[in-house]
Amino acid sequence: MFAVIKTGSKQYKVTAGDVIKVEKLLADEGSEVVFNEVLAIDEKIGKPLIKGASVKATVLKQAKDNKVIIFKKKRRQNYRRKNGHRQQITLVKISDISAKEKEN
Repeated sequence: MFAVIKTGSKQYKVTAGDVIKVEKLLADEGSEVVFNEVLAIDEKIGKPLIKGASVKATVLKQAKDNKVIIFKKKRRQNYRRKNGHRQQITLVKISDISAKEKEN
């Protein structure tokens, strides 16, 4: 069983047991987080979300991602700027996918 979740304005395809890195979440290491914005589960696609569906995950680590180098240059103008950035990330392990859709 897989699910497509949305967090940090990005979408992730996850299954139980996966370890993914998402944008920083305000949670302590070892705590449990619940993703309620579930876009799809297996063959069922939401409009835009699946009501009542959720994905539970455990926070493994708060860390920084690899450095991204930003380099700007204009030729023949003696203009060069080098900058770097390390994004804050959260490593989470998916523990459970719940597909309890409410019937209307």
